[in-house]
Amino acid sequence: MIDVLVVDDDFRVAEINAKYVGKVPGFRVAARAHSAAQALASVQRGTIDLILLDHYLPDQTGLELVHRMREQGHGTDVIMITAAGDVTTVQAAMRLGALHYLVKPFTFAALRTRLDSYAALRRTVDRVGGRGIAGQEQVDRIFSALRTTPAPPSPGLPSGHSEPTTDLICRVLHHADQPLSAHEVAAETGLSRSTAQRYLRHLEQAGRLRLSLRYGDTGRPEHRYTWVAP
Repeated sequence: MIDVLVVDDDFRVAEINAKYVGKVPGFRVAARAHSAAQALASVQRGTIDLILLDHYLPDQTGLELVHRMREQGHGTDVIMITAAGDVTTVQAAMRLGALHYLVKPFTFAALRTRLDSYAALRRTVDRVGGRGIAGQEQVDRIFSALRTTPAPPSPGLPSGHSEPTTDLICRVLHHADQPLSAHEVAAETGLSRSTAQRYLRHLEQAGRLRLSLRYGDTGRPEHRYTWVAP
C-alpha cells in the first residue's frame, strides 16, 4: 500500500480528498494535516510515501514546506493540489520536484489519473532498480510512467463500457514490461476479473492490444495481452 498524507487548511476539502484517495486501489490515507507544521511532523515520523499538498496553508506555503523538507533530507514524493494556478508557482513546484500539479477544482477522475501514474512510476522504478544500473530504455520508461494523457478513446465503445475504465486499463498495459493476463490486469486496476476480461476483449478486437497464448501443463491456455497502439 502507498501511504498518503493529505494536506489542506480546509477540513472539509481535506476530508473530500481523503475519501477520493481511499477509492483508488493501492492507496490509503495515513494522516491528514491542516498546516505546514502538522504536515512536517507527519513526514518526520517516516511513514509517508506521498503528500497531496495544498499551497495555501496558514503558517507556510506548500512550496515553503517542500523546500524545508528537502533541506532536512526528506525525499517524500509530492503532488500539488491547489487553487494556485499562476505560472510562477507552477514552475517553482517543478523545480522542487513535485511530480504532478492539480488545479482546484478537480474531479475524482483527474486525481485518480495522477495517482495511477504515480503507482506506475513506483512499479517501474522497483523493476528497474533491481538491476542496479539503468540504461536509456529503462530511464525512458521511468520518465514515461508519469505521463497522464489517456489513450485515444475507442470509437463507439460498446454498451456498458466507460472511457475512464478503458483509459485505466490502457495505462496499465502501456506501462507493463511484459504481457499481462486478465487476472493481472484486474489486480493492477482494482476491477473484477470478468470486467477486465470484457474490456481486454474489446481492446484486442479494436486493434489496441495483441493477444498471445501461454500454454501450461494442463488446462486451457492463458490469454495474455500486450499494448500495441501508438
